[in-house]
Amino acid sequence: MAYNHFAIAGTSTHEVVYGLYQCRGDLSMPDCATCVANSVSRLGALCPGSCGGAIQLQGCYVKYDNDTFIGAEDKTVVMKKCGQPTGNQDKIANRDAVLEGVVGNGGGFYRAGGSKDVAMIAQCVGDLSEGQCQDCLKESVDQVKTECATSGNGDMYLEKCYVRYTIGGGRGYFNNNGIGGTDDKNRGVKNFALVIGLLAAIVIVIIFLTFICRVFAGSSKL
Repeated sequence: MAYNHFAIAGTSTHEVVYGLYQCRGDLSMPDCATCVANSVSRLGALCPGSCGGAIQLQGCYVKYDNDTFIGAEDKTVVMKKCGQPTGNQDKIANRDAVLEGVVGNGGGFYRAGGSKDVAMIAQCVGDLSEGQCQDCLKESVDQVKTECATSGNGDMYLEKCYVRYTIGGGRGYFNNNGIGGTDDKNRGVKNFALVIGLLAAIVIVIIFLTFICRVFAGSSKL
């Protein structure tokens, strides 16, 4: 799982922007880099001049704020999506068993499983402890079972974790990342350059946001 967090300081101890990025546990590093680059680009357009923002794509997550959130457990529901009802209680019972089994058995920060026609993935943000991750995923499972009671598909995103499942959709349900690819014979070299460039781009964006926050703070004192 590709994860990193950082803090960029301004000219005083009060001028700090915290940020993190994380990719889904089954993504390759090139796809991860592309996804995070897309996220950073979109954040610049969605949150211009803002001191905090977050974006969750299917393949990755990026967040920044001038208040520290690193390591803090947060089970606030930020997004939910439920599909059409299945009308089949046996399938719902199998879904519940898969969700409870993958989360109940513990494991790492990224988990995937399935049985019969049910597939699911779950992931925590990498700044949580193992206990916090387990607690967050349990809450996410409870929420998705309640909110998407008879749905064939369900996504439940909390602030620091998520659970997604599909009945009959297969693994392809989770793989629409919009992150592209390349068949170039020099792909390895280009991907390495992309990763290095991506890290530099993230730092540049955070420095810019720190500057914007400082400008806003100065303006508010006038």
